[in-house]
Amino acid sequence: MIETPDIQRPPKEIIEALYNISAATAAGELHRLGIRNPHILGPVTFTPGKKIVGPALTLQFMPKREDLHSIGEYQDPERQLHRHVLYHTQPGDVVVVDARGDMMSGVFGGMMLTYFKGRGGIGVVIDGCIRDFPQVKELDLGLWLRGVTPNFHTQTNIFPHAVNVPIACGNVLVMPGDIIIADDDGAVVVPIALAPQLVEKALAHAEWEEFTRLRLSQGGDLRKYYPLNEEGRAEYEAWRKAQGKQTP
Repeated sequence: MIETPDIQRPPKEIIEALYNISAATAAGELHRLGIRNPHILGPVTFTPGKKIVGPALTLQFMPKREDLHSIGEYQDPERQLHRHVLYHTQPGDVVVVDARGDMMSGVFGGMMLTYFKGRGGIGVVIDGCIRDFPQVKELDLGLWLRGVTPNFHTQTNIFPHAVNVPIACGNVLVMPGDIIIADDDGAVVVPIALAPQLVEKALAHAEWEEFTRLRLSQGGDLRKYYPLNEEGRAEYEAWRKAQGKQTP
């Protein structure tokens, strides 16, 4: 039997707090914390309106070389590592796949993702494609993909190489156990060590944006409210006090 490592999952309270933060806010605040580009480039939402936050199980594909990977889809299923990443699934997990941007390979199909959902998985981020999309979209998983295809994953130029190792998904480093925030803007990688700082900074950011959005919807001056100038900041603090919010 193939042995693959599990991941270290973050505390549930961190995940719950990050659900209040959008991918856009997370990307901006992570940039301020020194992460130049946390946005996984390429995969886009195939489930509009869906948002997920959870730790990353990772799967790495490599260019196929026939002497190393010549088996068929069902010749020896347990040698297919794309199955093994799903065996690690716990409730709330996200599978992130470096499929090298390949548009021919259906990395997962309906059966695999039905199993993943049944184990409590909440979404996938794949720099590549899935197949059986008509069935998969009924599973209520979050799907961030480059596309869909009718092809099996063996009808391609790549093969599954490693599970729960560092990967480059969409040219962005994803470590096993990193937290993924994904919504209609895309998928963002949150390093576990930065997650508590992100929660603190992003919630404060979201709060003043709530105030700013309110004032702009009332015809307020963009120069005063976005970003807040000195006068706008004083008005914001008064608004916070009136809302019964504590000073950060």
